[in-house]
Amino acid sequence: MADFILSCCSTADLTAEQLDARDIKVMPFHFTLGDTQYLDDLGKTIGYEEFYSRMEQGEMTMTSQPNAEEYIEHAEPYLKAGKDILHLTLSSGISGALNSATIAAGRLREMYPERKIIVVDSLSASSGYGLLMDKLADLRDEGMSIDELAVWAEENKLRVNHWLFSTDLTYFVRGGRVSPVSGFVGNALRICPLLNVDFEGKLIPREKIRSKKKTMKRTVEVMLERADGGAAYDGKVFIANAACPEDAEQLAQLITKAMPKTKGKITINSIGTTIGSHTGPGTVALFFWGKKRED
Repeated sequence: MADFILSCCSTADLTAEQLDARDIKVMPFHFTLGDTQYLDDLGKTIGYEEFYSRMEQGEMTMTSQPNAEEYIEHAEPYLKAGKDILHLTLSSGISGALNSATIAAGRLREMYPERKIIVVDSLSASSGYGLLMDKLADLRDEGMSIDELAVWAEENKLRVNHWLFSTDLTYFVRGGRVSPVSGFVGNALRICPLLNVDFEGKLIPREKIRSKKKTMKRTVEVMLERADGGAAYDGKVFIANAACPEDAEQLAQLITKAMPKTKGKITINSIGTTIGSHTGPGTVALFFWGKKRED
């Protein structure tokens, strides 16, 4: 058994069962739905179906990252038990979680000078972040040390490709990812934009495509262009969706047809409450290993 803990934020959008199976510890974010604040506990308190239904009915959402004290509370039991910690945060391009975790790590090093506490900016989000954590768990199980894992994460995190599309731009407009005019026109003309996460971990609109069907097709084309081995890609594929599992399944089928070696290696999860507060329902996100994000 490793003498260190792998840890991430709840925004990695893996299920509690998946995280438990990989022995990855979780630092919860917070979200507000309507007038009530909740802990992002991976859908335990409020199921994802209810969460997105209430959003569609007009309830407002807000999110907040853990503060330094919460990170300390999360990490301290493991340090007391003699474990070191490697924690990857949600991308600094969309959250201040890295700052909170870094402050906490500094305090914890003073409290536990004999322990090793490493914080890495994942530059990833949602199940792309989850795909990175899943790989780190594989490497840990193969015997990599905490220092080797931290170096590997820094060297390879930009190889996690993030591509997503949405049939409803309302929440992207609200979050400032799409301008109000573009959002209005896009919704009226049924524009289904293709976005990705860039090398700074920021969400960037890339292509304006009319109709969800064409955007799905283009998403697969992008994967063929960027995935390790192209059509011969045989790595894991994670797909996350916000209350549109049929779209996620359709995308998975298109990928399997274009890249037959992915059969049996595609995992479909829900976009969680924190990320989903900003994407809204109708969003599908694709994650795979490939060319480094360089722009």
